[in-house]
Amino acid sequence: MVKAIAIVVVVLLAGILIFAATKPDTFRVERAISIKAPPERIFPFLNDLHNFGAWSPYEKKDPAMKRTFSGPASGKGAVYEWDGDKNVGKGRMEISDTAPPSNVTIKLDFVKPFEAHNIVVFTLAPKGDFTEVTWAMQGPVPYVAKIVHVFLDMDSMVGKDFESGLANLKAISEK
Repeated sequence: MVKAIAIVVVVLLAGILIFAATKPDTFRVERAISIKAPPERIFPFLNDLHNFGAWSPYEKKDPAMKRTFSGPASGKGAVYEWDGDKNVGKGRMEISDTAPPSNVTIKLDFVKPFEAHNIVVFTLAPKGDFTEVTWAMQGPVPYVAKIVHVFLDMDSMVGKDFESGLANLKAISEK
C-alpha cells in the first residue's frame, strides 16, 4: 500500500514538473481605464515616483514601509526603493524611459519575498475628452516560477491591484 501511494505521488510530481515546463517563458499583465482628464494632468502622477503614494494600491498595503527616493525628482533616472512587510516585500523601481505626456517605462526589481526583474509601462492615449491609461507589466518566468504558476495565476493576483490602482488614479485625476 505504501509503495502504491509513493508511486502515485511520484507520478503526480512528475506530471506537475512536466506541465510546468510547458508554461510560457514570459508573462504579461495589463489593465486599462478611461479617465476624463487630459494626459498632461495624469502624466505627473506616473512620471514622479513621489506621487505613487497618492494612487498606488501597494502604498496602502503597508503604510509603515520604508521608502527611499534618489536620482532626479521625476523622469528618466528617478528611483524609488521600498522595504516593507510580507504584503509588499522589498524592491526598487527606476524610470528607464519617459515620453511626456504619453509614456512612462519603469524597470521594476523585486528582492523579497522573491527575486524578479520586470518592466512596467504606463501608456496614455487621448480619446476625445478622455485619456485611456494602460498599466502593463511583463517579465521572464524562470522554471521555478513556472511551477508556482501551475497553482497561482499571475494575471488574477496582480490584475486586481492594477484595477484598484487605476481606479485611484482616475479619482485623483478627475478632481
